[in-house]
Amino acid sequence: MESPESTEEVPATDAAPATGLRSLTEDEFSVLSSVGGVRGVVESMAPGLVFVVVFVVTRELSPALVASMSIAVLAVIARLLQRTPLTQAFGGLLGVAIGVFWAWKSGEASDYFVVGLWTNVVYLVVLLVTTVLRWPVVGLVIEGLRAGFGSPTTQEPATSEPEAETAPAPVWSTAWRRDLPLMRRYMLATWLWVGLFAVRLVVQVPLYVMHQVGWLGTARLVMGIPLWGLVLWGTWVLVRRPASPAAPAQTLPAPRR
Repeated sequence: MESPESTEEVPATDAAPATGLRSLTEDEFSVLSSVGGVRGVVESMAPGLVFVVVFVVTRELSPALVASMSIAVLAVIARLLQRTPLTQAFGGLLGVAIGVFWAWKSGEASDYFVVGLWTNVVYLVVLLVTTVLRWPVVGLVIEGLRAGFGSPTTQEPATSEPEAETAPAPVWSTAWRRDLPLMRRYMLATWLWVGLFAVRLVVQVPLYVMHQVGWLGTARLVMGIPLWGLVLWGTWVLVRRPASPAAPAQTLPAPRR
């Protein structure tokens, strides 16, 4: 931590690494950073892990639900106290709350995971439809992010100059669909995501039907954040922009004799 007397400025390049889909537009890719870092992984996986462990040990639904919900709430409280972004922790809390509600309402521990299964079904259907229509979701998302949609905005200092420049509004173009090599990469990357959601359902739906809570929870953990990060990396490899060609070396004029 810097002392109050320090006047050294933090370089503008020391921004926090991009996470989630935004990491796909970066020049460099880190699987750990793309899934929210160590803290993001813990916040995402801990509630489900605690639920499975407590249920397998006690064979009681209520303690497992209370323990899972408590972990999610503690993650949000910790971020509130530290004044850090709440998006990932709050999203996890919402997902856990829905799972807890359905499991409590039905009395079946396996219903803790049913919302996640339906979410995978929706994603799979949307991805398949847009791919068949040749409007691959990966292309739509990447081109939207590169156009500036969803970019974090910074509060500009007030100025008395009437001619102060303002950031241009994002402009999204469909020109990328006429670039056949790029279109093929976007299609292939979208099929990669189709495979992710399809594999999840093929493995997890039978476990849900058989009420194999321990194995279902384990599959959810393994095929959750770890597989998500792997598919993000594969997508980045497919859609990243090639490096700009090096500028030709300048030659000095030959000395006169």
